[in-house]
Amino acid sequence: MKILALIPARSGSERVANKNIQLLNGKPLIAYALNCAKKSKYINKIVVSTDSNEIAMIAKQYGVEIPFLRPKEISQRDSTEMQFLEHMLNWYKRNEKYTPDLIVLLYPTSPFRKPESVDRAIEEILKHPAADSLRSVRLCSEHPYKMWVQNKKYLKPFVKARKKNAHTLSYHLLPKLYIQNASIYITKPSTIFKKRSPTGDVVIPFVMTELESVDINNQVDLLFAKFLFKHLRSQRRVK
Repeated sequence: MKILALIPARSGSERVANKNIQLLNGKPLIAYALNCAKKSKYINKIVVSTDSNEIAMIAKQYGVEIPFLRPKEISQRDSTEMQFLEHMLNWYKRNEKYTPDLIVLLYPTSPFRKPESVDRAIEEILKHPAADSLRSVRLCSEHPYKMWVQNKKYLKPFVKARKKNAHTLSYHLLPKLYIQNASIYITKPSTIFKKRSPTGDVVIPFVMTELESVDINNQVDLLFAKFLFKHLRSQRRVK
């Protein structure tokens, strides 16, 4: 099968400047996604979608192709997955007559993602040919039943719970819920072009650990990731 890893890495970032190339354990953040894709036993093509010459140069240093730069108009803070997915697919179809069977999105902000997990996710979606996509998730640590909105001076529940006073219950008594992380998304060209959606209607879950779900979006996340690397290295769980 033609399985393409797509690593989206635009240059703009409001909360952490140059987030995708911030150093973590001596490597730019994007390097972890690049190395993860290269170690997969199923991925046979890797591309970085970026609007940045600097990010493109770093990706090339890791042996990953950069056949195009993403247009600035689809690299803004409000740009969508659909836009850069369509751009990538159209470019390959037009210039190389290439269309992948699966697109594996690996965001640079998840440095603890394991190649074995990527391969298990690919195997999982291949077991379900009717699936439109796969989304990696983790158990929700902040339950919606314990969330509130402010209505003038007072608080009101964000969602209507099935049980009275559900916000006072221990987590193990609440419905088990999952939240998507930013680790592994797998989709198909048919989902994008026919369903006009990155996910479609039939979505396979792929449950991941808290560690592999770490997602760097702000300075606190980056500091936490640095602490985790130091701790895991002391236990010889990472290099």
